[in-house]
Amino acid sequence: MHIRKGDMVLVLTGEYAGSRGRVLRVFPKKGRALVEGVNMVKRHTRARRPGEQSGILEKEAPIHASNLMVICPRCGQPTRVKKEVLEDGSRVRACRKCGEML
Repeated sequence: MHIRKGDMVLVLTGEYAGSRGRVLRVFPKKGRALVEGVNMVKRHTRARRPGEQSGILEKEAPIHASNLMVICPRCGQPTRVKKEVLEDGSRVRACRKCGEML
């Protein structure tokens, strides 16, 4: 997957197209990611214990990774990700536009 926890991403399609947010969690097997403030759904909850809050809560739902694009921290633009091999043999993700490591 080209997206990791903590990345800033741009939503490409859907109701939240054009919005930006930080990735809170990634689900690699399903190919989805949880983005802060994006794809909000309402969840009806009942209080399980005395004193616990019940009612309608809004929370994020996972969005497919193909609808997200990583935003480079250096140039601040949405970019595709390329994988580079360093001299020591380790692989890193890099920005296609400016070459900065993500």
